[in-house]
Amino acid sequence: MNTALSIPEIDDYGSLLTDEIPIIDVRAPEEFNRGAPPSAVNLPILDDTERRDVGIVYQNSGQGAAIAKGWELVSGTNRSDKIHAWKRFASRHPNAVICCWRGGLRSQLAQEWLAREEIELPRVKGGSKALRQYCLSVLEGSKGRNLVILAGRTGSGKTEMIRDLAPSIDLEDLANHRGSAFGRMSSPQPTPVGFEFALARELLKTSLDQVVLVEDESTMIGSLKVPDPLYVAMSHAPLVVLAVPLKRRVELTYDSYVVGNTHETLVSSLNRIKKRLGGLRFEEVLESLNVAFCSNRRRDHYRWIEMLLSYYYDPMYDYQLSKKQNRIEFEGTVDEVCSFLDESFGIN
Repeated sequence: MNTALSIPEIDDYGSLLTDEIPIIDVRAPEEFNRGAPPSAVNLPILDDTERRDVGIVYQNSGQGAAIAKGWELVSGTNRSDKIHAWKRFASRHPNAVICCWRGGLRSQLAQEWLAREEIELPRVKGGSKALRQYCLSVLEGSKGRNLVILAGRTGSGKTEMIRDLAPSIDLEDLANHRGSAFGRMSSPQPTPVGFEFALARELLKTSLDQVVLVEDESTMIGSLKVPDPLYVAMSHAPLVVLAVPLKRRVELTYDSYVVGNTHETLVSSLNRIKKRLGGLRFEEVLESLNVAFCSNRRRDHYRWIEMLLSYYYDPMYDYQLSKKQNRIEFEGTVDEVCSFLDESFGIN
């Protein structure tokens, strides 16, 4: 095996994440699917079956025999097809880099084969393992970040404010979940590793001397856990409370959760909180929801949404906020909160 070609490595992991450099990840799909940076695309040098075959040979006969097995598997049309896929990606993304698990043989081979096609791409030094360790170090450092937490009852427009102001981090967007029983998206949530890579990227995009706005979240956003160091920082950060009248919150909830959703999806979401809502109130909300979908009238949807907020979400929020009273620095309308965040923290 010829490894004489000298092609550069890249170890600026921070820029790889913040600049969202396209990554050709040549790991097997089962490795890739455990988690990768958001800018990575899986174009494997070995598929799952081939990787397992090579692993068996390595266990039984050692590295040399495993390498020979790999050469046998990735040859002929199989090899040319892979090179063609890498070339096609590189033509669209000339700044791409190559990555495998530890920056070893697989990414070196991909580099060499592309170099012989007159395409030179650097490989990630240390591979996905090193990039992952860097990501974890960024997350660990988040426990010392200066944050301000945006709180408010369901339907207050917190997410919209987070998206409009900077510096801020939209945790729900990164988790692809709106953070409640009704918050599931049509597309799946990322893997925990993928979520952490995306979060590390957003942390790196803000400077350490900035105060960053984050929405008030529980430890779990859907099936994903907010990393402990960041949650520690969130748990000690000052709160700014967005106060929005119930009527407006009903309208915003309709726009955010009902528009574009199906009857079946919303009933399924309601069923997830049936026990906590209580049998009688559950039946009352369900009947109103069914009527709204039969009539297809906005005002009928407003009725069940108002019930749900009044019966379930508002009492839960009020209880949670009661435990954070000593951290509240300001409470006001949308305009008042925006002015306070700008004047007090430079968030605008």
